[in-house]
Amino acid sequence: MRVLCPRIQTVAPGARDMEGTTTYRLPEDLVSEQVSRLALFALVGGGLWSFGLFVSTFLQPLTTKHLATAWLVTPVEIGAIVVSLLMYGYARHVRHAPDVKMTVGLGYMIASAAVVGFLNGWVFFRATISPHQISWNTLVILVSSMILQVPPGRIFTAAIVAASMDPLFLVLAHLRGLPAPPAWDTVVVLLPNYLCAGIATLPSKIVRRVGRRLREAQEFGSYRLVELLGHGGMGEVWRAEHRLLARDVAIKLVRPEVLGGSAVDTRMVLTRFEREARATAALNSPHTIRLFDYGMTEEGTLYYVMELLSGRDLETLVRNFGPVPADRALFLLRQVCHSLADAHARGLVHRDIKPANIYVCRQGLDYDFIKVLDFGLVKVKDPDAVSLTVEAAGQTTGTPAYMAPEIILGGTEVDRRADVYALGCVAYYLLTAQLVFEADTPMKMLLQHLQATPVPPSSRTELKIPREIDALVLACLEKEPDKRPQDAKALWNLACSSKTGNTWTQDSARSWWETHLPDLARPLSLGDHPPHASARVLEPPKPGSPTITRRP
Repeated sequence: MRVLCPRIQTVAPGARDMEGTTTYRLPEDLVSEQVSRLALFALVGGGLWSFGLFVSTFLQPLTTKHLATAWLVTPVEIGAIVVSLLMYGYARHVRHAPDVKMTVGLGYMIASAAVVGFLNGWVFFRATISPHQISWNTLVILVSSMILQVPPGRIFTAAIVAASMDPLFLVLAHLRGLPAPPAWDTVVVLLPNYLCAGIATLPSKIVRRVGRRLREAQEFGSYRLVELLGHGGMGEVWRAEHRLLARDVAIKLVRPEVLGGSAVDTRMVLTRFEREARATAALNSPHTIRLFDYGMTEEGTLYYVMELLSGRDLETLVRNFGPVPADRALFLLRQVCHSLADAHARGLVHRDIKPANIYVCRQGLDYDFIKVLDFGLVKVKDPDAVSLTVEAAGQTTGTPAYMAPEIILGGTEVDRRADVYALGCVAYYLLTAQLVFEADTPMKMLLQHLQATPVPPSSRTELKIPREIDALVLACLEKEPDKRPQDAKALWNLACSSKTGNTWTQDSARSWWETHLPDLARPLSLGDHPPHASARVLEPPKPGSPTITRRP
């Protein structure tokens, strides 16, 4: 497995920081979280000003230290409460870019410092200044610097302005004829303001360094993550873009934190991931999903880069649009056989063929183009090939609704014919929108695959199914592997010999897509992203078709 070191990507070319070097935009999710904290900061500020209003209005008049100028405090504190609530509402509900809200947050910091400076200069410092006290503006500056994620130069400038509010209002009060406090005491009290202004740049630099590393962590080789397409219990799939080529791709990730459990389980997941990548990369059929790259980042995130598909998996297709006509089902089945025939010729057995692992998509001018996915349970049957099997002895893995009897029994000689049985189950589902055997528990379903005789698909749907298609599906569903088509190539030959699939053409497929999936059927211009593009991901078991692991 190759280890690729993520690289830094400049996302705002030409932007310069204080030192003249190129700046890096923080990840959107990080800035969005800080906007939420800004709203909370404004709400807490409003609460503190409300408490101050209560003290100055009801408690302070009861003390002998009540100031003659205390009447100035009430309107100022009410104004501070209003500004804080406005800031909270703006940060929480107004649909502006996070960067804009951060800039407005700087204004809120300066406004808060101005209120504190006014009260200090006009009321408190003038009467009670002591070299042992400091201004509340130190707290305003420090807390704001930890929340407002703006470039260090901007936070430093705003912090200097905020720190200067105390001396500014002391000077204004003195010009109005109010007595000035001792000069040395004033310097000692106000010096921490400017020290905090200098310190204010540190949180910004630290967060921006973390943000840069987060963005670097989203860089995989020459690709950058753009949009999360799906996630499951064991991984994520992202839409990504190549930094140089005009090509979108899908990247499947398995992050270290989801590999919890025993060391053996973790090792099995890692080995399965690498096995899936190696097996997929070895195949050349156009109906097998293409793999461009795979590896592991320095943080331990496993990934592989594959083509981005625009369409639906067969499970979703049938669930949304109902059973598929026989000619279309055979048209799709031939393409699945083409992919598996390539795998079987190389000594590989897929072992997890099911509708959710088969994607019908649009590729250029082709519609109803099949891609077979998820070779994570692939097994090598060629004794000369490198073994890619990791299942422990006596362990069976698969999906009950599509599992061949020999897999259920835990046989060691599971071969290509197990994939043929699963293909029969897939064809049955396409034709009828029903499973071959219905059961309320996985174990009952497994028993039916072992013992029950399937009824022809034509008896479970109102759509017309030719007798030869019934016979083809039932041949795949034989309990004895020797009675089935012996591999995907044999099944492909049988499917091609049937005339039923010849009546479904590209014109038929395009017409269906234009009617049912018009967004995916529209012409694309250079640089367009296919709408609803998606990809498979390692998912937790689904109701009705769970993936199980059986141990003796």
